[in-house]
Amino acid sequence: MNDGFIRTAAATIPVKVADCEYNADRIIEAVKEADGKGCSLLVFPELCITGYTCGDLFLSKRLQEGALNALFRILKETADTKTVFVAGLPIALEGKLYNCAAVCLGGDIYGIVPKTNIPNYSEFYEARYFAPYTDAELSYRYISLSGYPHPSDDNSEDECMAEILFGRIFFQCGNYPLFTFAVEICEDLWVTSPPSVKYAEGGALIICNLSASDEVIGKKEYRKKLCDMQSAKLVCGYIYADCGLGESTQDMVFSGHSMIYENGALISEAAPFSGSFDKHTIIYADIDLEKLSGERIKMNTFPGGAPNFGSPNFKRTIAALQNFKITPPSFEPNRYFPKMPFVPANKSERDDRCREILTMQAAGLATRLRAIGCKKSVIGLSGGLDSTLALIVTVRAFDMLGLDRSGIIAVTMPCFGTTSRTKSNALILAESYGAQIREINISETVRSHFADIGQSEDTHDVTYENAQARERTQVIMDIANQIGGIVIGTGDLSELALGWATYNGDHMSMYGVNASVPKTLVRHLVDYEARQSEERLSAVLRDILDTPVSPELLPPDKNGEIAQKTEDLVGPYELHDFFLYYTVRFGFTPKKILRIAKIAFKNDYSDDIIEKWLRVFIKRFFSQQFKRSCLPDGPKVGSVTLSPRGDWRMPSDASANLWLDF
Repeated sequence: MNDGFIRTAAATIPVKVADCEYNADRIIEAVKEADGKGCSLLVFPELCITGYTCGDLFLSKRLQEGALNALFRILKETADTKTVFVAGLPIALEGKLYNCAAVCLGGDIYGIVPKTNIPNYSEFYEARYFAPYTDAELSYRYISLSGYPHPSDDNSEDECMAEILFGRIFFQCGNYPLFTFAVEICEDLWVTSPPSVKYAEGGALIICNLSASDEVIGKKEYRKKLCDMQSAKLVCGYIYADCGLGESTQDMVFSGHSMIYENGALISEAAPFSGSFDKHTIIYADIDLEKLSGERIKMNTFPGGAPNFGSPNFKRTIAALQNFKITPPSFEPNRYFPKMPFVPANKSERDDRCREILTMQAAGLATRLRAIGCKKSVIGLSGGLDSTLALIVTVRAFDMLGLDRSGIIAVTMPCFGTTSRTKSNALILAESYGAQIREINISETVRSHFADIGQSEDTHDVTYENAQARERTQVIMDIANQIGGIVIGTGDLSELALGWATYNGDHMSMYGVNASVPKTLVRHLVDYEARQSEERLSAVLRDILDTPVSPELLPPDKNGEIAQKTEDLVGPYELHDFFLYYTVRFGFTPKKILRIAKIAFKNDYSDDIIEKWLRVFIKRFFSQQFKRSCLPDGPKVGSVTLSPRGDWRMPSDASANLWLDF
């Protein structure tokens, strides 16, 4: 449903300390607003019904009763809503007072979760009032709350008593099983073994945290790191709702710093002190449950099965499963999907990424050269982006090893489609880096081959094109044999995904340094190098960046310009890289990829054009697997790679029909 997206929220209300009725009004307003926006799960702060800073008033039976009565009124006034909400309040039970979270939906309480870890250090002294829910107790039980359900005029309170699940609980939507969540409270996150670990191991895809984290210098960053890492380690959505304005500032200040994370990524945040004294603040985020579930399935080290909240007294006590039913409404995901998921949007982060990737590529090649005792490399240098990047990486590898750059042999092999622009750029590039340059015109060799096989030079078919690519590969392979060197592959990840390479032509090398670098990222790597280089080298790199992407296998146009443009034939690389990322990294369905692509590229391409190229991608991705099944070695530098020895194993004769049916 909704391709796995579910709308969640964290709310901070402006409380009045110990004024349960006022706080209930604010909670009701927030629940109704969230419900109106299609929110399925709303989390409030810790003890929000009373306020967190009530002090010894928590021990007052009047406040305890007032909190319960306020909760019952909240239930009555939100009975017609379809949003699951989690609100905090104190609950007295069997001679103990617990700091609790009530999970509510449609006028009912579906469960109450008590806080496990009670802080009693520094500015916190909760142990003065609250008991911890410890392992020495049952994992869960059923309790009765006087007055629940809230009595009508013609029923006595005793007749209306109902049992409520209390303790460690998993909440799962009966008609949407991926919607599974659990609750921990504030300090539970800060301890060495948070309850959320077991909840996630048991299947909870979302963890709710009701918090009252006071603000001190540096705590904001630390708090974010905790939520970031917990959501990443548990491969979950993490909703952190923090209390804010209105709490007593007698000893502490609260800022309402709420956050929503998804698998280590911050997807929504309320900045500290951004709230109001008069109105609630709600942050929303659409969490992708299919994505989280898929990630866990892929990670065979992620524990599965029932959680174990074991203790010396209870070797295996299993948290209860509480089922509820809710149909998440249809909506367009309110999320940002970057058009280039392989490329960081922030320039500083992008430069760091480029620097790291170039170093990784160079280290991979340097290790290979050192291992085989090789001091010579051969590159087919076309004057295009990919071979330029391969040369940059090779130069860095030689520098790492202290090898003379003259051991790099750059071979330019003009033929029928070569333009003066790309040939000139190749020559200047090699010279600028101090590599040897060889120019070998292969036109007559290819014509001789055409004559041998009866191919007309006027027939510009796939044979016409591939013969040139294979001849170039033969030339550089033989030169490598002559000098005792290896051939450096230039093909990139995007070309491998589309099969845009000549089998046993540019498809083949002895080490493919660009094998896991997508085309959209290649451009930024070359741009990064241009900005680090001296003027003449920088100028030629920038001209290469401005040159249309082309294999240059068909003759130039009448003006001598490139006539064969790759993206006119197979489609825009920015679209194909987008499709590749979500197909391989997360295993999304084509329907879901199309949906989010329409959001990401809404200002760039029509829906029909996006769908057209997605179908092209799927057909080529399946039909060209045979080329990927026998790839040369190459370094993995990102989370997506198609090496048959590494991350991607796929039969070459798999059918694409299921993927084309969307």
